[in-house]
Amino acid sequence: MSKCSTTTEKPRPIRLGVLTPSSNTALEPLTSSIVATLPGVSVHYSRFKVTEIALDARALGQFNDEHILAAAELLADANVDVIGWSGTAAGWMGFEKDRLLVQRIQERTGIPATTAILALNELLALKDIRRLALLSPYTEDVQQRIIENYQRVGIDVVASSHESIRVNFDFSGVEPDTLLDRMSSMVPARPEAFVTYCTNLRAAQLAQYVEEHWGIPLLDTVSTTIWGMLRMAGADSGGIKGWGVLYEWR
Repeated sequence: MSKCSTTTEKPRPIRLGVLTPSSNTALEPLTSSIVATLPGVSVHYSRFKVTEIALDARALGQFNDEHILAAAELLADANVDVIGWSGTAAGWMGFEKDRLLVQRIQERTGIPATTAILALNELLALKDIRRLALLSPYTEDVQQRIIENYQRVGIDVVASSHESIRVNFDFSGVEPDTLLDRMSSMVPARPEAFVTYCTNLRAAQLAQYVEEHWGIPLLDTVSTTIWGMLRMAGADSGGIKGWGVLYEWR
């Protein structure tokens, strides 16, 4: 009598490579928690130096592509399937910066890449979202630059909040309850989505509460990075529950 073997096919391992600002303390624990329920998916991180967010030459120089590419090359050593820049600098430096960056990452490493902002903008286009409520920890001039860049692509920021902080490390000190208070005040503006626009905010975990209470999706930039990486890797993000409706969007 022959024996019949019953085996369950294991999911294909997927390694996500995440580029992280050096002074960031929020995105790594959040990212790892979000993907923890996806079998076979692991996350690997590489940092480059970012300590402040401003529009002066020194602050903007932190985002020189060569610094980012050096960190991406380290992720390539881990044979990751996709590289994601979990940062929002293209919001004030121009979306074209990230489009060029992902091309350069792929040319340098042979690995496909995406970013928090490219994935966010893809989600906005996917759902034809044209009215945003924008929350960030940034200074007023940085916030205004972000608003102007969205206006140029036909997206209106109908409500806006910023905390006037410049030091990147300090962004994670903004209390989640403060962000909820800001969002509550924005509901009358009837945004089609809230966007928490910084990957060092402790905001991604608020999505389920926000969506249940106000019926407005929360597109946090830590989460948009993950969504974009999984989509690029050909993985199903539908297994992520409790972190926002965006993971159900295709």
